[in-house]
Amino acid sequence: MDPGDLVLRGGRVFTPAGDQAADVRITGGRIVEIGRGLVGSRIIDVKDLWVVPGLIDLHVHLREPGQEYKEDIETGTRAAAAGGFTTICCMPNTRPVNDQRTVTELIVRRAREVGAVRVKPIGAITQGLEGKILADIADMKEGGIVAISDDGRPVMNSGLMRRAFEYARTFDLPVVQHAEDLDLSEGGAMNEGAVATRIGIKGQPACAESAMVARDLEIVEWTGARYHVAHVSTARTVALVRDAKRRGLDVTCEVTPHHLALTDEACSHYDTRTKVMPPLRTAADQEALLEALADGTIDCIATDHAPHSPVEKDVEFECAAPGMLGLETALPLILDFVRMGTLDEKRAIAALTRSPAKAFGLPGGSLAVGAVADICVIDPERPVTINSEGLSSKSKNTPFLGQTLAGRAVLTLLEGRAVFDLDRRMS
Repeated sequence: MDPGDLVLRGGRVFTPAGDQAADVRITGGRIVEIGRGLVGSRIIDVKDLWVVPGLIDLHVHLREPGQEYKEDIETGTRAAAAGGFTTICCMPNTRPVNDQRTVTELIVRRAREVGAVRVKPIGAITQGLEGKILADIADMKEGGIVAISDDGRPVMNSGLMRRAFEYARTFDLPVVQHAEDLDLSEGGAMNEGAVATRIGIKGQPACAESAMVARDLEIVEWTGARYHVAHVSTARTVALVRDAKRRGLDVTCEVTPHHLALTDEACSHYDTRTKVMPPLRTAADQEALLEALADGTIDCIATDHAPHSPVEKDVEFECAAPGMLGLETALPLILDFVRMGTLDEKRAIAALTRSPAKAFGLPGGSLAVGAVADICVIDPERPVTINSEGLSSKSKNTPFLGQTLAGRAVLTLLEGRAVFDLDRRMS
């Protein structure tokens, strides 16, 4: 039987026009009908479940090539499928760096060979992520990149950043900035504030992020480029982005589930799994992030999935590599805010689907007749205990280990084909 010839029956279907109780019929990898009483050669009962577009993550570290002991494209995309994601954008800090077409094409080829979901590479802004010489953006665009970024190494040279914006505009690519003024952050390992002072860890001030965003926005206004702020973490950055949008600048941004769920208080036990960059901030910042996500100032939710092995994490807090897993914990963390009433469920789904697709100009992000059948079926109340054995990622660096959350993907379809099937509904 054609794996795409099926009907998802009786779910709560989220479409651009709203949500409704309906069936979804899929043929040949595409959605051919949305309605009630649909028939097909294969019927999957999804009553009481949400049927949403396949989730899209704009910020993932797959570590291949060069650091496959942490993660690789096969395991990373398997983790993505388990989390409900059907498209992920991988950052360029691989070894070698994705700063040339040959590396871009390697990632594209490997994703085609072993990837469970779609992988869209992000190319480097500068050669070797060194912030000195622009990478060959045109060549990488032809190879398949969808954006440019120097990831965790922000471009400090303002003149070079201007040129990057101008080149990116020429090729209609968004520039993704890890916003951190390195002269202000001075290598701080967590947020500068009362918690850092109490536990004796060197901090970095919130203005290290907002100062870089303020600089970039001035250049964006001058060049007319597309600008995307990665993992926004401070209230001041939110205010700057809100003002930039009001002024009509082509600016988007993302927030991670961990910046929404945790504050710098989580670092007080020196758990290196809570060390991330940008660092976890204060409760006031957390509140501002949630409000900005709810009102649409923050466009997208992105995981910044950053797998590390014990070699990088089982060390002193200040020496540990920053980053935590995100692909398999994102949905339950976000659905917790929905249950609390902090975040509208439609807004939550849009921030994981339609908004990221729009930000990077990617296909997908909505359920509509004729669209490719990239679909995530969610059980919003399904308990899930985060444990090492249940994670598809090679790495296990998440502070949520041992916690029981609620809500998860139970079925992920890529072009109508099951790439994750928790309950073996399609077996």
